[in-house]
Order: sequence, then C-alpha cells, then structure tokens
Amino acid sequence: MLKSLFTLRGSLDTKTSAILSILGFVLALLIWFGLAEAMSKKIIKQIDKPESELQIKDKKYYQQDSLLVADYNLLEKLNDAQLADYGLHQEKVYPQLPSPLSVVHSFSELVSKDGLVANSLFSIKLNLLGYILAIVIAIPLGFILGLIPLFRGLFSKLVDSVRFIPLTAVTGIFIMWFGLGSEMKVLFLAFGILVYLIPVVVQRINEVDDVHLKTVFTLGANAWQTIWTVYLPYVMSKLIDDIRVLTAISWTYITIAEMLNKGGGIGEMIWMAKRQSRIDKAFAILIVIVLIGILQDRIFYYLDRFLFKFKHINDDHK
Repeated sequence: MLKSLFTLRGSLDTKTSAILSILGFVLALLIWFGLAEAMSKKIIKQIDKPESELQIKDKKYYQQDSLLVADYNLLEKLNDAQLADYGLHQEKVYPQLPSPLSVVHSFSELVSKDGLVANSLFSIKLNLLGYILAIVIAIPLGFILGLIPLFRGLFSKLVDSVRFIPLTAVTGIFIMWFGLGSEMKVLFLAFGILVYLIPVVVQRINEVDDVHLKTVFTLGANAWQTIWTVYLPYVMSKLIDDIRVLTAISWTYITIAEMLNKGGGIGEMIWMAKRQSRIDKAFAILIVIVLIGILQDRIFYYLDRFLFKFKHINDDHK
C-alpha cells in the first residue's frame, strides 16, 4: 500500500484520494498557521497617554491606523501591569501573513459592512458577460482562420502575435475608449480571453484526425456537413476543457479592471483592504475567489459530461 503511493504515475482509488486530499488541506493549514505565528510581531499600542508621559529611553514610534505604535523590543522589560500604568497594552499583529483565525473572523465584517455577497455577485456577472462575449466572437473567428486558407494566411500570424501584448498595459486604452463603467470591464475581460481563445480554436481544428475527414468525404458530405458533423463536435468537446482553464485566468483580468474605479466588485474590495492595511481581509477575499473558481470549474465539468457524453464513456464504466 505504502509503496503504491510513490509509484511513478501510479493511480489512487477514490477513498485514498479523498483521505490524502483532507490530509493535504490540514497540512497546508498547519503550515500557514505556523508561518503566520513565526512572522507575527508583538507591539505596544498607546491609546490614551501622550508620548511625553512615557519615560522610556530610545523610544521609536511609527504611525499605523491612526494609533501610536511602539516597537515591542524597546518596551519588553515592562509587564502588563506596568504597561497599563502608561496607558499601553501589548498586542500581537500579523503584518505580512495573517493568521487563519483572523482571516475567518474577517468574513463577518466583509459580509456585514463591506457587501461581500453583492460585490461577489457583481464580479461573477461581469465574468460571465465577458466570457459569453469572448466565446461568441472567438468560435466563428477561430473556425474562419482554421478552415479557410486565405484568412489563415492573412491573419493567423497577427492573431498569434497579439498574445504577447501585456493586458495590464492596455487598460489605459480601454479606459480612453469605453470609460470606467461596467462596459469597459466586460470588454477588457472579453479581450483578455479572446487573445488566448482564438488560437486555441485554430489549434483544435488542426488536431482533427484525418480518418474522420476521409470517412465523411467517402460518404459524400459537403463542406458544411463536414463542419457540422466533424469539426464542430470535436472542437467544442475539446474547447470546453480550454475554457475551464481560462476561467482561472479570467479572475486575474476582472480584478485588475475592478481596481480601476469604485464601481463595485471583488477587485475593488481587495484594493480597499490594501488601503486599510487589512491583510486578513485581502486573504479572505482571495479565498472567496478560489471558492467561486472551484464552483465554476465544477459547473463546466458537469456541463461537459452532459453535452459530450461520448468523452466520458470509459469513465462511466470504471
């Protein structure tokens, strides 16, 4: 049993895979907790006493969240009672990596005060609109470039080269063209997906096996019948897997677009968490994005099984 876990490209049964997944999650959580504690700092906060009343040599202070904060190492000789005499108290902070507990606690504030649910739904709406627009444009253009030599010769190199444009660099152009509203964000997201999706459609067309083309040709199928019975089913059955992969990338683009103005969405919430120095909120929002991404991935998976049953015949018989 133990040896099978280290076999090259070995397979795991469902039960073992589930157990290892749970153990992996717990291990990652423990590592996160340990790193957060190791990187935490103890600070002394002065709440109601002015600095002049502190008779401690070589005090160093910095401003954070409108509270006067002192380096704990300079005041470590004082116990809690002595600190209280000066109007001070000791507090542990996580300036670089938040504790998992603080991230969990931040969810209540995100929901009650920051509108987490409404902003998440807004981002999902923009994501879906951008995806639909990109797919509606990419599939016909991809088929034209992949099937017709004239258009492939004219534009295939141009389309391939567009993939090297850094999308963050074109945000200014989209703002000048479409403003800062939701329309710009949807178009920006659609463009980000298009530059990757069109070449993928062309690639999937080139992967169609010649044996299928020869078969329909022998049966007397014309060009449109060949597209409908061979190219379209094959390309779409493969393309849905590519779209699942692009789902993760799309959240990068949508958060970039939402950070540009205060129009709502998860991207704006991350920007606000940064302005507030609330790294716990930022991590909580990232967890929300991951959960939404997992849900989207599952939806695409079951949609794939429903629309293209022939791909999963062998899986169903295992």
